[in-house]
Order: sequence, then structure tokens, then C-alpha cells
Amino acid sequence: MDTFLLLPATPTPGLAPLTAAHLRVGNQPLGDLQRAILAEVDLHEAAPGPATFVVDGLAWLEAEELRSFLRSDDATLLAADGQALVRRVAGGGGPRTAVHGFRLEHSWDLLRANEAHLRQRTDYVRAVEIPATLYLDGRLQVGRGTKILPGVVIEGDVIIGEDCKVGPNCYLRGATSIGDRCHIGQAVEIKNSILMDGTNVGHLSYVGDSILGRKVNFGAGTLTSNLRHDGRNHRTLVAGELVDTGRRKFGAVVGDGVHTGIHTSIYPGRKLAAGATTRPGDIVRTDLPA
Repeated sequence: MDTFLLLPATPTPGLAPLTAAHLRVGNQPLGDLQRAILAEVDLHEAAPGPATFVVDGLAWLEAEELRSFLRSDDATLLAADGQALVRRVAGGGGPRTAVHGFRLEHSWDLLRANEAHLRQRTDYVRAVEIPATLYLDGRLQVGRGTKILPGVVIEGDVIIGEDCKVGPNCYLRGATSIGDRCHIGQAVEIKNSILMDGTNVGHLSYVGDSILGRKVNFGAGTLTSNLRHDGRNHRTLVAGELVDTGRRKFGAVVGDGVHTGIHTSIYPGRKLAAGATTRPGDIVRTDLPA
């Protein structure tokens, strides 16, 4: 019986202001999704003792690619940057570079993982009755206790957690995951984003290609920009150096407990540290410390 050891997920500087607690995809902990993929390819979690394979705690894996690797004699499944995603303990042949798998090295990799997960999953469950006023062009999962008010439009694959309030008259699109106890209110557009538990985007706001941590509150009219005028990939500061995100569309990464004043505008690729605040009318041109 082949077994695996899943290493702890240790956040890198590129994930800031996110922490290990934010490593959730489709409202599920990353570790749970990793274990599900490993079980799908008939690997069993090792009890204390040696394992057949060692899996990086930040690895995003695709089942068919992983299965092909396991059937080979290759020693290591590598991410595109050369870091090991899965290592065969008993040696073997040379390395293999993943096409679909990658490592969550930077905050924007969480968006990539969310997009892949929502595209691949087939079990979209609705725990509440969906009102007839909802326009839906895509797949939708809704948790218990969530209310969807009139005028809501959903296009794409969207997961909404428990005890949320969505609407009236808002627009959710792309691969979007919304956690538990969130409020998405009047005239708000959420596009291809991740919102974590207890976050509120209540009025007249746009959140695109962004990650909002827990208990964030966006004041009315808060806007995230996600597109450069020249159409090039966004670059953002990581440990003092500009890093190419590989993304043409990239908004903001917002830590826990951030509050924005009304009419705040946020430049693309900016990061707001946990607990940061803005005043009414502020323009966030650079990363914002706490």
C-alpha cells in the first residue's frame, strides 16, 4: 500500500498579508482538498513512520497528472519553478515537471487554485431554496441560512457559504468563493474573487480578481482596479522586489479586519495589511501597512 506524508503548509513571504489560516479554496481548507486528491489516486495517509511519497504542504495537485506520475519511475513531480510538489522517498528516475500542478507561493496563486477547483468540481449543492428572481448562468452552491434577495445575477461558478445575505441587485461572476456570514449588498459586483468569513461589501462597490480576508468591511463605493492601461501582466512587490504575477487581471489582496472609508479606490496588485484602514476618498497607490 502506497502512503503519503503531507508536510505542514508554511506560508512564504509572497503570500502576505495572507496566513496559513487563509489557505482555503472553494471555502475548504487546502489540506482537506490535498488529502481528497491523494485519496482519489489511491494513496493513504501514513501513520507515524515512513511514507512512500512526501507532499509539499503548499502543493496544488491535479488528479490525472498525479496518477501519471505515480505510475512512472520519476523521482519528483516539480512545479514550473523547479520546487518539488511530490517526492518519491525511495528514489527512482529523473524529475518530471507538472503542467497543471503548482505551488501556492504567492497570494495570487490562491486565485488560480480557486479557478481550477471550481472548474473541476461537479458537486454544487444548494442547502436553501433559490428564489425565482435569481438569474443564474453557471453553477451555484449555497450554504444553510443564506438569503438571496431579488435582482441578483450570477454568471460562472460561484460558491456562497452559510448565513450570508446576498443582494438586492448585485452581480457575481467568474470563479468566486464567498465564505460564511458575508454580506454582498446593493449594486455590488464581485468578479473572480475570494471573500473569507464575516466579510462585508455592502454598497456600490467593485471587487475584481481579489482576495479579501476575514471580517473585512468595504465602505460604500470602494473600488478595486484590476487592469493596467497597457494590458500587460501586473507586477507587485514581494520582499522589496517587483514580481510578475503572470496575471493580466489582478486586483487587491486584503488582510483580516481591514476597513475602507467610502469611495476608496485601490490600484491593481496592492496589498492591505491586516487591520489597515482608509479614510473616505483615499486612493491606495502603494501597499498599505497596518
